Amino acid sequence: MDNKLKKWYILTADSLLMGMILALVGGFLDAYTYVTRDGVFATAQTGNTVLFAVRAASPEFVGAIQNVPPFVAFVAGVLVAAHMKNRFERNRRAVLVVECIILFIVGFLPPSFPNMIITMTVAFVSSLQIATFNKLGNWSYNSTITTGNLRIAAQASYGAFVNHDSEDMSKFRCFAFIILSFILGALIGTYFSTSLGNNAIWIVSGILLITVFLYVKSHKYIEPTKPSK
Repeated sequence: MDNKLKKWYILTADSLLMGMILALVGGFLDAYTYVTRDGVFATAQTGNTVLFAVRAASPEFVGAIQNVPPFVAFVAGVLVAAHMKNRFERNRRAVLVVECIILFIVGFLPPSFPNMIITMTVAFVSSLQIATFNKLGNWSYNSTITTGNLRIAAQASYGAFVNHDSEDMSKFRCFAFIILSFILGALIGTYFSTSLGNNAIWIVSGILLITVFLYVKSHKYIEPTKPSK
């Protein structure tokens, strides 16, 4: 297991704590757009693809159009993240800051504001997050989609509990925390989106603001790599 994951309280780009926070954010945002913006998922493009197909095959096929913009915005966000990564490899905090600011602005937009633009905006910043933060140590994960994480956790559980493999046990625990964090985010997102409406997104913006602060502060506690003799 990676040393950074052992020190779970150190908030680096590929630490377990960062993964849990971003998974919580991902679950919250999906619940937010689904509850407040006409049943559209901003981050789960698999869900949007299925909803598009279901609605396209129904008598109300025109409704399928609303699932297309988030998909396009998601792809655009991935492309932007790839562009930023090539030029600012060490400046991942910029992605968190951008996501925080954009989501904060979204909270000010009135209910009458077009749902399509809101979901596209949230999909865009979510894809930035996914493309930039996609590692738990040496393991790949996704902070907004649970299917792949669930598969990895299930596979690791076999090695952990049947073969008694310590590496698989570490992987199982980490991915279990990621999945539970996503579920918790969806629960919290549903509750506050129902009670606070569009302003509920400020909660996520606040979480990201705190995350940026902890991310910067944690670098003071990371031991520098000693040069080899």
